[in-house]
Amino acid sequence: MYKVSKKLVITMIVLDIIAVFCLLLAYGPNKKFKNFLVTTAMATMNHKYLARTIYSEKTINQVLKENTIVELDEDIDLDAIKIGTYQTSNFETKEEKQVLKKNKGNDLYKSFKFKESGKTYYITVVYDPSKISLELASKPGVVGETVKTIVKNSGGVVGINASGFEDLNGNGNGARATGNVIKDGKVVWHGKNSRWGKGLIGFNKDHKLVLTKDTPTEAINKGMMDAVTFGPFLIINGKESTVFGNGGTGAHPRTVIAQRQDGIVLFITIDGNGSKYGYRGGATYSEMIEVLKRYKAYNAANLDGGASSILIINNKIINNPVGYGATGERRHPNAWVVKN
Repeated sequence: MYKVSKKLVITMIVLDIIAVFCLLLAYGPNKKFKNFLVTTAMATMNHKYLARTIYSEKTINQVLKENTIVELDEDIDLDAIKIGTYQTSNFETKEEKQVLKKNKGNDLYKSFKFKESGKTYYITVVYDPSKISLELASKPGVVGETVKTIVKNSGGVVGINASGFEDLNGNGNGARATGNVIKDGKVVWHGKNSRWGKGLIGFNKDHKLVLTKDTPTEAINKGMMDAVTFGPFLIINGKESTVFGNGGTGAHPRTVIAQRQDGIVLFITIDGNGSKYGYRGGATYSEMIEVLKRYKAYNAANLDGGASSILIINNKIINNPVGYGATGERRHPNAWVVKN
């Protein structure tokens, strides 16, 4: 008779326990794991199979329906933005001091970071919004460029990623922006919309951040100068969007652009707290909104995130991007750039 070793029996028991545990996580009464796995996986370009291996399309669609964000349906109150009305003393909160106390010899911007719930947030404060412009890769529709290259070629000092882009076959060459792109008051790109928001995010001729569902022509007629298509809108006129569950995209590295009532613009980049090649971790929409409220964002919108999130200052990568290259960079169709 064949004799089973004690070591093999223990190994089989352990594997059985792990299998039962995994089944309970995936199909048990607690929905947190299911919501987390489905929304996080389905928000990626190349890891949707992680959800589809375990769950049916019907289940996935139901989870996405229960975890979503509802944007506010109202126009931006541009008169509420009073550019240059900030003061640099008598700080009421730690966050106000972080934003308003300028670095010696630098009236253009300041950048700082903090850690919260295992994630690292990088906040770049731009004091004069007229110094911000949308800059394009040199060969739109052919190949994108890293944000570092776009910033350098445009003579900028600070840059973050802007548009999403078609990631055909996962090659991520950044050539074709999703949605529309407006540059200097003209539509320079018409692309396919993605599920990541269909709103225009950009600055008008008065250097005020505008978040709108207008068509490009309508937006330009109202004064839009530079804009990209993405979303969702997180805060409009100081009021936050409604987040159900985890918002439908789970936790990811993120890039957000915001403007305060005093005109100061905030670039916020959030690192992931997971693996570069697997679950990347990061912030949910709810977590992002809470940070934005603390820093008095009056209007704010989500830009492309995940492996695209990056912050460049003085030709250096400041955050820890999770693109697949050696430096974590990806190629992009455009970037928001701060110039002297």
